[in-house]
Amino acid sequence: MDNFHGDYGIIPACDVTNIDSLINLIKETCKLKFIQGYKIGMNMTVIEGAKTIIKEIRKYSKLPIIYDHQKYGTDIPEMAGGEILEKIKSTGIDAIIVFPFAGIETLKATIEGCRRATLFPIVGGEMTHPGFLVSEGGYIADDAPSRVYQDAARLGVDTFVVPGTKPAKITEYAEIIGKIISNPRFLFPGVGKGQGGDIAEAFKAALPYKCSAIVGRGLYGAKDIKAAAIALWDSASYVL
Repeated sequence: MDNFHGDYGIIPACDVTNIDSLINLIKETCKLKFIQGYKIGMNMTVIEGAKTIIKEIRKYSKLPIIYDHQKYGTDIPEMAGGEILEKIKSTGIDAIIVFPFAGIETLKATIEGCRRATLFPIVGGEMTHPGFLVSEGGYIADDAPSRVYQDAARLGVDTFVVPGTKPAKITEYAEIIGKIISNPRFLFPGVGKGQGGDIAEAFKAALPYKCSAIVGRGLYGAKDIKAAAIALWDSASYVL
């Protein structure tokens, strides 16, 4: 299942801390043709509650709403794949990002739970920041992200989060996943003002597959959000 509008575009990350800022972000971007959905995270859901956030977004946009629990998939299978997914769906959320660092059984249970709840699963394996993998001084085995992506693809997942700050890794994972499923989509955070990833290079690295940039601070931190979104898209669309 792929309910995004178009093969390429931008998904604003609504990592703001109040309803007024959320409404402003949605109003400034919802009529732009390259906007494909909205990602909400813990900041807003903890403070305002998911139902309130969804209600506000739906006043202006019918685009898909993705929930990023930062990071879902790090609990036991019974919890990660349990009734919480149906509760998340009941708020009006369309999709959830899963980083299954708790292991294969948690991944399996979460995907099964998403299907029961008709919640769209999006799976990530590698994050954008340095110091994540063992070779960088981190705690996650270097081959773990590849295994996560392959296992998820074999379970029928077709949409993945890859690190926008690491174009070579995007290409590597796209090639691996593309051997398992025919038409995946890749979402990449880390581009733009916040973490400094190059949006055009990230899109280029994911081709020929469908792909979307997740952009947070580069949009909601701008004085003119609409102009910032258009400028980002103009800087990337020439490679598509």
